[in-house]
Amino acid sequence: MEEEKIPAPGRELAGKVALVTGASRGIGSAIAVTLARQGAMVLVNYNGSGQRAGEVVARIEAEGGAARAVGCDVSDFAACGRMVEEIMAEHGHVDILVNNAGVTRDNLVARMSEDDYDYVLDINLKGAFHTIRHLTRYFLKQKKGKIVNISSVSGVVGNAGQANYAASKAGLIGLTKSVAKELAGRNICVNAVAPGFIETEMTQALPQRAREAAVASIPMGRMGSPWDVAELVAFLASGRSDYITGQVICVDGGMV
Repeated sequence: MEEEKIPAPGRELAGKVALVTGASRGIGSAIAVTLARQGAMVLVNYNGSGQRAGEVVARIEAEGGAARAVGCDVSDFAACGRMVEEIMAEHGHVDILVNNAGVTRDNLVARMSEDDYDYVLDINLKGAFHTIRHLTRYFLKQKKGKIVNISSVSGVVGNAGQANYAASKAGLIGLTKSVAKELAGRNICVNAVAPGFIETEMTQALPQRAREAAVASIPMGRMGSPWDVAELVAFLASGRSDYITGQVICVDGGMV
């Protein structure tokens, strides 16, 4: 059998359009930049931080890439529908969806309010459902597509004080595996990435004692970088992962 020619690393995503939710900072911005570096036109989704999304777009453009900021609250089903319709009208196709948008409202379950529980689930889990739901018909029509959901090791093993966050990230894993089975027959790959402790504004805000405890739980003895996560997402978005679907891959320095 003749070996299929796969584009050389560096421009594997040329001609592709990628939508990355929650891409104005942290892991999301690293994913957006990495996909753009590999040739994708990146739609940088944001909700409350338009200025920061613009900074991500400016960085991508300064490196010779293509990007545009797209404002939308992913917890709003109708708003997600409008965002997808506008993207399709402008670009004609979306090839990669990265569901990265996520929030935390940590507390012990005995003290957690219903509002805090619902808020985290609505963005982290329902938000992913909303984008997948609105883009699925286009992926099916194209008979190809890549969906990468950003879960967390908290969704794999749980974490005290994060019942809402862990539930949302565990739900993403179930969503990933179910949608992967539904769409596999149309060459649509759906996978999840589960980061551990990654150096972001969220982890930098931890008290020193909590940071030390976190690092102590990592066999590699250090936190990861957003770029560690972004490189895996870029692989899962490329043609090099066309026979990988329904998987959960941890980027955690050996924690899980």
